Amino acid sequence: MDDPAAPTAQALSLITSHYPHALGAILGGSAAQGRATPTSDLDVAILLPDSDTSRREVIRHDGRLAELFLHTLADLPGFFAWDRARRRGTVLFIYDQGLPLMDPHGHVSRARTQARAVLASGPPPLTPTERERSRYVLTCFMDDLIDTPPADRYEQLSLADSTLREAAHLLTAHHNAWTGIGKWLPRRLLSADPERGRALLNGHKTVAENGDPAPLAAAAEKLLELLGGPLREGYTQHWGD
Repeated sequence: MDDPAAPTAQALSLITSHYPHALGAILGGSAAQGRATPTSDLDVAILLPDSDTSRREVIRHDGRLAELFLHTLADLPGFFAWDRARRRGTVLFIYDQGLPLMDPHGHVSRARTQARAVLASGPPPLTPTERERSRYVLTCFMDDLIDTPPADRYEQLSLADSTLREAAHLLTAHHNAWTGIGKWLPRRLLSADPERGRALLNGHKTVAENGDPAPLAAAAEKLLELLGGPLREGYTQHWGD
């Protein structure tokens, strides 16, 4: 485990060196939670004056990678709305849970209040069309997973990944909860529904370790039953949906 103070000091040094005109900054991710390792990158949200441009940058500073979310004050509310629409809230969570690094004018404090209000409203619900398509897609992945011979390990593992991702999309939406990708997928899944989320994750693990798709398929089918059942014949997707 890294020295808890080291990422904070490196982030401050980064801002001073590369963005001396910044109006505020906040450190997120594992570094803000004291869980950073020496190879962890830094997730830093930086507020800029309106004369600058909003963007995302990845740089290396003092030997450590840093992923930077740079937004002007004028652009930030629109970005928060876009972040909510994705249902992941990546930057919203940085502002909510992160560690303020500098805030000479109170902009970070106000942005945190805005982010928390957006997070409290929850992600947007799936439309009926989106929900039906997701039910159909998960049913297809589940059926293909069951039908794939264990000897076809590449296909089986790919289908297991697709099944888990689509199931996570549906289950978090069912609970009006935020979803995630990468390492945040299991974290958000377990937070939204510990019992069903764990069944899906354990099923995925069983496919990876033992080549047995039955537990994951069973967990996916139980989720589908919660949402109206598997969707096969009768599904219609109109052009442009």
